[in-house]
Amino acid sequence: MTKPSLYFFACLLIFILVLSLLMTGSSILTVPMYEGSSIPMGTPITWTGLIALPLTIYFGVGEFRNPKKRHKLFNQLLKFSVGFAVLWVPVSYLLAGNLSFSFSGAATGFQGGQLAMKLFWGYTYGIAILPVLLLIIHWFLKLINTIRK
Repeated sequence: MTKPSLYFFACLLIFILVLSLLMTGSSILTVPMYEGSSIPMGTPITWTGLIALPLTIYFGVGEFRNPKKRHKLFNQLLKFSVGFAVLWVPVSYLLAGNLSFSFSGAATGFQGGQLAMKLFWGYTYGIAILPVLLLIIHWFLKLINTIRK
């Protein structure tokens, strides 16, 4: 098994596990990381899944790893997506003011308020949507090339 395919399957497994925990609303997501902690396990679990998603696509599609002229932009956007995923916890902490990423309608300032919450969700969804969108565009272009031939 080659390194890219090993990395692909590892990232895919991580992403599937995280997605299943999030979709089922597993109680492990709300368990504190350690006794007395206010940081729920859902924070590092979600963070890991958000990083694993673009990495799964990166390692799963050879054209993204070794881009030709057309795929150089895809390669760069996918790398930005990984970077945005890595920065998810620090950015989210700045928006929420806590590592459980809970927002309050009673917050008087920006941090932890409704606008910060909207930015948090937009940022989080953007991290997940960008790599999937790149993959769909890649498949569409591949289909068009196959039809042309």
